[in-house]
Amino acid sequence: MFGSDIAILLPEIVLAVFAMLGLLAAVYTSGDGKAPLLVWLSAGLLALIGLYIAFTGVGVEQAFGGMVVNDGFARFAKVVILLAAAAILLVGKDFLKRDGLLRFEYPMLIVLATVGMMVMVSAGDLMTLYMGLELQSLSLYVVASMRRDSVRSTEAGLKYFVLGALSSGLLLYGASLTYGFAGTTSFAGIIEAAEGGASLGLIFGLVFMFAGLAFKVSAVPFHMWTPDVYEGAPTPVTAFFATAPKMAGIGLLARLGHDAFGGVVGDWQQIVALLAVLSMFLGAIAAIGQTDIKRLMAYSSITHMGFALMGLAAGTEQGVSAMLIYMAIYVTMNIGAFAFIMSMEKDGRHVTNTSSLNGFASKEPTKALAIMVLMFSLAGVPPLLGFFGKYAVLFAAVDAGLMLVAILGVIASVIGAFYYLRIVYFMYFGEPREGIDGKMGALSYVGLVAAAAIMVFGVFNLFGVDSLAEAAAATLVR
Repeated sequence: MFGSDIAILLPEIVLAVFAMLGLLAAVYTSGDGKAPLLVWLSAGLLALIGLYIAFTGVGVEQAFGGMVVNDGFARFAKVVILLAAAAILLVGKDFLKRDGLLRFEYPMLIVLATVGMMVMVSAGDLMTLYMGLELQSLSLYVVASMRRDSVRSTEAGLKYFVLGALSSGLLLYGASLTYGFAGTTSFAGIIEAAEGGASLGLIFGLVFMFAGLAFKVSAVPFHMWTPDVYEGAPTPVTAFFATAPKMAGIGLLARLGHDAFGGVVGDWQQIVALLAVLSMFLGAIAAIGQTDIKRLMAYSSITHMGFALMGLAAGTEQGVSAMLIYMAIYVTMNIGAFAFIMSMEKDGRHVTNTSSLNGFASKEPTKALAIMVLMFSLAGVPPLLGFFGKYAVLFAAVDAGLMLVAILGVIASVIGAFYYLRIVYFMYFGEPREGIDGKMGALSYVGLVAAAAIMVFGVFNLFGVDSLAEAAAATLVR
């Protein structure tokens, strides 16, 4: 029994042991001199484990008395998280090396954060949920402020830490209420306790836990840390924040909603629908006035989390499937976009002002074309892949009777298209002037072009992601 439990958790154990051994090896050797090697090893191991999970997992497995659940939903989310973490490590390597920030702790902390995310999406118990969430958060607090000589980076780390602690407090209070009224921390026990209708205490516990998790996915009104942390953190760290942790947070929300409170979907559906609408509109409107591309991407992530939450708000298997499709596409788009943002330099200095893109297409037509494809896809312009992601969640919302939410989502999408198209306008029609140098590392270039190509060629069959998402959703919504 114990051996089978360990086998289920083997990917997480391998990554955790690798991170600890990597830290020890770096401490007792030349330290930062090993950082590039550790980045390559970490990215390779993350990608290999992602592929291992993708091709080996079958059915629904439970470990440690149901505290850990390994089903199709968890495997889908883990593959997205692992591949995103590997990609961000690789595309961010040149940037960190250039800025003197490539320390051995960075890849190890990313690996440990990834382990926390994998535990989050496999949680079958409130204790496991919190352990995974804190392992992720504690690692990310450090990397957010790793530029120690920068006031902005230090401020970003402090804001993220303080508000993260507040969100953890809300989550813990909700978990304690849930335990008090359900008499158990197990999701299976909670869903039994809520059978036939949840008590007022359980509803309060649910609300507090959803509020705590809304912080993690930057949902309005718990979004206030996002623009400042995105702007202040080193750009590769910002890229990581915008990808893997978002998948983990949304996955955990879905796991909690359906595994623990699946019998009272109507009680949390309206909460998630409200979070979705507020996030879509605030992100779309607030981004219009942004001139810093990292702050713009922060508000963009808030909007996109609103669309993902719309799929979750449907409360159906179709809604979860649409949410997974949307998140897979969103993560891919963001990897490509940030691969380019990391390369925005002028005279050896990283710049993030959108006006520096003026006339960029005349100097670098291939890169400008790739960015245009990604911006159009982020805006949801057909026939690019981003459109199909939005179509999936909108269709799921309409099918679940959330017509008003879907209509508001379309309106927010039209508003949000403005700031994506403005970047394209700057590149192609802005007054030509000396802007960014256009130098780009090989890995960043591959990340940019590959993401753009996926947005174009994925429209034919979504590379099979839609059928995988449907199978994953079927294991969660039972």
